[in-house]
Amino acid sequence: MTMRRGLERFLVLGLLLALGPRPTAAQAPAPADPEALDSARIPGVSFEELQRRARAALGAGQTDEALRFFRAGVELNPLWNEGWFYVGSLQYGRGRYEPARDAFLMVVQAAPESGAAWALLGFCEFRLSEYDRAFASLTQGLALGADGDKDIESGVHYHLALLRIRRGDFEGSVQHLLWLARSQPPNPPLLDACGLMILRLPTLPSDIPLDQKDLVKTAGWAAYSTLAGRHDEARPLFEDLVTRYPKSPGVHLAFGLFLAARDSGEALPMLSREVALFPDNGKAHLEVAFQYLERGDAADALPSAREAARLIPAASASHLALGRALVADDRLTEGLAELEEAARLGPNVPDVYVALAQAYARAGRTTDVERSRRKLRELDAERQPHLTQ
Repeated sequence: MTMRRGLERFLVLGLLLALGPRPTAAQAPAPADPEALDSARIPGVSFEELQRRARAALGAGQTDEALRFFRAGVELNPLWNEGWFYVGSLQYGRGRYEPARDAFLMVVQAAPESGAAWALLGFCEFRLSEYDRAFASLTQGLALGADGDKDIESGVHYHLALLRIRRGDFEGSVQHLLWLARSQPPNPPLLDACGLMILRLPTLPSDIPLDQKDLVKTAGWAAYSTLAGRHDEARPLFEDLVTRYPKSPGVHLAFGLFLAARDSGEALPMLSREVALFPDNGKAHLEVAFQYLERGDAADALPSAREAARLIPAASASHLALGRALVADDRLTEGLAELEEAARLGPNVPDVYVALAQAYARAGRTTDVERSRRKLRELDAERQPHLTQ
């Protein structure tokens, strides 16, 4: 797609506010643009003149006039891709997300290689609560590089993080939040997203209950500091979080995960406190099990591993923990069954195949040992290009 760069693009992108969520608009989209319902044609004006007037108005910051001329231009020439791009951008900037979405659909149909257009389409779909479509569009935009525009790329990472959090894919959201925390200073929307992730609350910032807003923000500061690599700042923030909200779900788990990542002996008591307060928290049971396994204590790991597998049976990690604990406790047949289930649920998780290779070796199943090692080599080969980028 050939697009005009410079002042015109800067003005339009300034209207997009890619990082600034509009939660009320996401929940209650703006009414349909009356202009979009009527013909936009300007009789007696040629397409070439409409192009000139549209670009001139945009360059002068006259966005209403620019939109009028761009709309007239695309109605006269529906193949004018640049015009559709600016119609979408200007409508988005006015909070008119439905006509903006329709304009960007025209752009991506004509120029499917444009990462920026896919990203902007995803922003519109997000505002219209079309979350599955938004996820697909934003993922495509990110894969195509968002045309190298850092502002748009930031918006893509932010909205993908929110969509993953909403789905309950907290681990998946970390990659996006990490990118944001390492590339920009904290801001309220980002802190809310970090707080929702670390507390494992599957909702959007706009849906945070009033009585939980401060909790989420406090957790967000601790999580943001961790993701930004400011670990010395993060610890006192987690301590403050636990002190201020000692009976809130997820608080001790969040601090426990922070401590576990630093191989602190304080991690297990903190995680165990979460289990004691909230015995239905499968993630807390899972982390307790892994802590015991790291200490070589399979007997103590087993109860928590069984609870994790019961509470979150669709998680590969739950069956990995239970399988490892069973194998370590000399229950080889049961353990292998759990590890094979872990592989079925997480076919690309290296730790699963390490555990399987070890268990198969104990069982004398040399062919299965080699198969597991071959899978590990394949996964390692797939990871190498990403590690060097």
